[in-house]
Amino acid sequence: MSDTVSKEWYVIHTYSGYENKVKDNIEKRVESLGMEDKIFRIVVPEEKETILTPTGKKKEVNRKTFPGYVLVELVMTDDSWFVVRNTPGVTGFVGSHGGGSKPSPLLPEEINFILQQMGLSSVVDIDIEVGDYVRVISGPFVDMEGKVVNLDLHNYKADVMIELMGRETKVELELYNIEKF
Repeated sequence: MSDTVSKEWYVIHTYSGYENKVKDNIEKRVESLGMEDKIFRIVVPEEKETILTPTGKKKEVNRKTFPGYVLVELVMTDDSWFVVRNTPGVTGFVGSHGGGSKPSPLLPEEINFILQQMGLSSVVDIDIEVGDYVRVISGPFVDMEGKVVNLDLHNYKADVMIELMGRETKVELELYNIEKF
């Protein structure tokens, strides 16, 4: 059975307010433990919301759709389960019945609905190549533009050269955070 067939989405529970920290912790552990072939995308479900500031100005903010939860796309093995479960800030997998049992994955229609609400897709349509110019559509570098210098299709990531504080800087971005222009 190939990895693309056995990749599924799972929900992990975290302390509320620590969702982004948990996402960062998992990404660091995946890299340091060499789990890139088992753990793929980590998503904090959120949506853009327009609020009025005390001065009466409109401001767009990201609001957590499911506070205290993070979505993880992975191949469920003893190793990947252990890595995610033992990440600081993770309190457990949703759908695990305790006693060491592995959790149930989200149904395809559930993850598709959640990702579509966020403007994402459960299947990344990869029409980006090295050398293409892209615009960042979400994340900390939103609205910045740059050139793709490396693609990691297996992990849905791209290295993009953007101008940051007057210098060309290489940043690693998830493919669903960029669009070709």
